[in-house]
Amino acid sequence: MTDAKTRIDETVKANDVVLYMKGTKEMPQCGFSSRVAGVLNYIGVDYTDVNVLADEDIRQGIKEYSDWPTIPQLYIKGEFVGGCDIITEMTLSGELDGMFEQNGISFDKDAADKIREANA
Repeated sequence: MTDAKTRIDETVKANDVVLYMKGTKEMPQCGFSSRVAGVLNYIGVDYTDVNVLADEDIRQGIKEYSDWPTIPQLYIKGEFVGGCDIITEMTLSGELDGMFEQNGISFDKDAADKIREANA
């Protein structure tokens, strides 16, 4: 598992935004991963996706790395942000926008506003 932890650590630190998910950003393999990838895709965030279904060591390792039991998991600038429910709440509150802005991550603010309008 140490090798998996090293690979996870390197990936999280080398990329501004990383989503550990079931499937890929083009083809999510579970509803929760689909929701988070859908938000990131819709608002135009450039992110690295890691398919945990392709590597059992990574699938288990990411849970230990973050001390978070579920997937998907979103990381911004090396920091664990949360899973599906947290990302959904942060999107709807505008907190995710602020986090992207603070970290210099480009995204489509109008698209983020449209998500909030549609869920108001």
